[in-house]
Amino acid sequence: MKRRGEQEIRRLFTIEGTSFIGVVATCTESLVLVPRFVPQRLVTELERSLGVPAVRTLVAETSLVGCLVVGNANGLVFSPYALDSELERIEAVARAAGVQLHLSKLPEAEVLSAAGNIILANDSVALVHPEVLEETRELIQSTLGVQVHTGTIGGVKTVGMAAVATNKGVLVHRNATYDELEFLEQIFELPVGVGSVNFGIPLIGAALLANSRGYAVGDETSGAELGRIVDTLGYEEPKEAADSEF
Repeated sequence: MKRRGEQEIRRLFTIEGTSFIGVVATCTESLVLVPRFVPQRLVTELERSLGVPAVRTLVAETSLVGCLVVGNANGLVFSPYALDSELERIEAVARAAGVQLHLSKLPEAEVLSAAGNIILANDSVALVHPEVLEETRELIQSTLGVQVHTGTIGGVKTVGMAAVATNKGVLVHRNATYDELEFLEQIFELPVGVGSVNFGIPLIGAALLANSRGYAVGDETSGAELGRIVDTLGYEEPKEAADSEF
């Protein structure tokens, strides 16, 4: 007899010892980027949860992958401090997995250098920090192949940490205003819902990795919070998730 939950896809994770997995990892419809030294067992579980191949990497010689990279099925945008050798390795590993991407670094003149924090994107639309340079907006548009808008979520300018967007829905900071929610629904043309992660943290992007295939979230996330993730992002699965111990 199999133990309870043994056949379930794991959804609750820690990576590099933190439940804020969106700080140290990021995912798209094509792949998931994780810190270079995470165990293979964890990499395998993340690939299974998200339905995409994983690429191990450092960015700017750090494990803060989720803060310093953002992307979609078309490309990846990196902090200007990312090393060319890191981009070359990511491109090579992705190509070997059958994934072709445009890779770009933010302009050196852009003081808002944490790409994963300042950009919220799916495969069609990006919302970015309202103070980014015009040059940065143009680079995001060309690399990711998206319409680019500026704005805030819950008054938070670092929109990449305040929300997660997939091709099925957008889950955002619980303090998002009516006007912000209306704007998000207008530009993404998808369901938009408010929620939290890690037992009450409103910075959704700090602890949730998601695409249209599946999701992974910090292991402190409650059952009610999992329900909001499933409902808003359109997953057809039970709202209970098996714990993961890494």
